[in-house]
Amino acid sequence: MKVHTALGPGLLESAYGEGLGVEFTAAGLRFDRQVSLALDYAGHHVAKAYVADFIVEKSVLVELKCVDHLLPVHQAQVVTYLRLAKLQKGLIINFKVQRLKDGLKSVILAG
Repeated sequence: MKVHTALGPGLLESAYGEGLGVEFTAAGLRFDRQVSLALDYAGHHVAKAYVADFIVEKSVLVELKCVDHLLPVHQAQVVTYLRLAKLQKGLIINFKVQRLKDGLKSVILAG
């Protein structure tokens, strides 16, 4: 919330990513940013098929958006990222909203 309050809505995702990195560090959270996710298809290994914005505490995938409205494709993207990263919990944060709570979407894979 600090990042959205400080920067406001409508900037590029990269600006919010920088701010979140600062806040995660200040909170003492361990995280990886711009995490390459591999994909195996038909016997071929693609090392950098996708890039997740953040993986926090090796358990939560955080995907940043700056769009007018979250669409089903955004949730589908996070589900794919979770499967590739072998994680169960994801969070989509859309910063292009007036109130950040309106831009949050939790994604949980069934175990």
